[in-house]
Amino acid sequence: MKTFALFIVTALAEIIGCYLPWMWLRKGGSVWLLLPAAASLALFAWLLTLHPTASGRVYAAYGGVYIGTALMWLWLVDGIRPSRWDLLGVTLCLVGMAVIMFGPRSAG
Repeated sequence: MKTFALFIVTALAEIIGCYLPWMWLRKGGSVWLLLPAAASLALFAWLLTLHPTASGRVYAAYGGVYIGTALMWLWLVDGIRPSRWDLLGVTLCLVGMAVIMFGPRSAG
């Protein structure tokens, strides 16, 4: 559960770091949005170092959580409710994440 929470915080830092420049470029936001965006991306990079194992497997599993977090962002921040296809897609991604994280491993 701790790793899953860390995945969510990491995803939020990444999304915020990308969303703020988008607001500046596409929505006419202030150039000052780039400062918290850079800080958020730096936080994202630091958070990646806190994951238990910095391996391709962990980052692949993180991708599933990122997709779920991005859809929550779509709903809560952008005000667009995810469709049933979005929900099906994120469910498949989270099931895939669980298989990657908790599947049996051979010694070797």
